[in-house]
Formats: sequence, C-alpha cells, structure tokens
Amino acid sequence: MSARGAVGFVVGTVVGAAAGAFAGIMLAPRSGAESRAMAADAMNDAWDTAVDSYERGARVVSDKIDSVRPGVDATTDELRAKVDLARERMDQLRETLSDTVTTTSTQVSDAVNSVADKVAAAADNAADVDSAPAEGVHVEVVEADADAEADAE
Repeated sequence: MSARGAVGFVVGTVVGAAAGAFAGIMLAPRSGAESRAMAADAMNDAWDTAVDSYERGARVVSDKIDSVRPGVDATTDELRAKVDLARERMDQLRETLSDTVTTTSTQVSDAVNSVADKVAAAADNAADVDSAPAEGVHVEVVEADADAEADAE
C-alpha cells in the first residue's frame, strides 16, 4: 500500500469513528446516566446470579459429602477393627511361636545330653571290652544257590 493510500485509510477511520459517535449520541434513546445505570444493573444481576449459582453448588457438594460420610466412617471403623484383630492374632502367634521355640530348644538340649551320656557310656563299655580277653568269633560265608541266582536275573 502506498503512503497516499495509508493516509486515506487513517483519515477514513477517524471520520467514520467520529460519525458513529455523533450518530450514537444523537440517536440514543436514553441519556448517558440512564445507560450507565442500566449497564450497572445488568452487571449486578449477573453478579447475583453467579453468587447464587456458587452457593447452590456449594450446598449440593456439602449435601453429597454429608450423605457419603456415614458410609466412609462405617468402613473406616470396620477396617480399624480388622486391623486391631489382626494385631491381636499376630501377638498370639508370636507368643505361641516363642513358647514352641522354647519347648523345642529344651527338648533338643535334653536329647543332646541323652546322646552324650549314651556315647560316654558306650566309650566306657568299649574301654572295658578292650581290657577283656577276646572271645572267638566265627564268620561263615554262604554262597547263593545257582537256582536263586537264575531266578534273580
């Protein structure tokens, strides 16, 4: 666009804006104060509607929360009771396991002592046998029958 065309565009815009403002003032059905009052009333009505909508929404959400709360509280109480019961059961199992370990440990200790006593007695008997004269021992080798071997195969 040339400089002459740009200047013409700007001048046309300014003249059009001035003509529109003049026509608006001359043809307006109300005075400026009345128009401002109407605009303020419309804004206040919109604000009141928004506040009312917010309060209704807050009330609905509060009602929903209040209706759900007893169920949540009941479930929470039930879960707490189950956790407490599980803890009690774990304590009982821990005590039972401790008692079982103690009993088993005592039994193993008694068995070890018994075996140690038997080994000591056997060692004493072996010492006594070594000092005694040996008696005759007879070893017999038995060969299997040929028929028994054939049956086994």
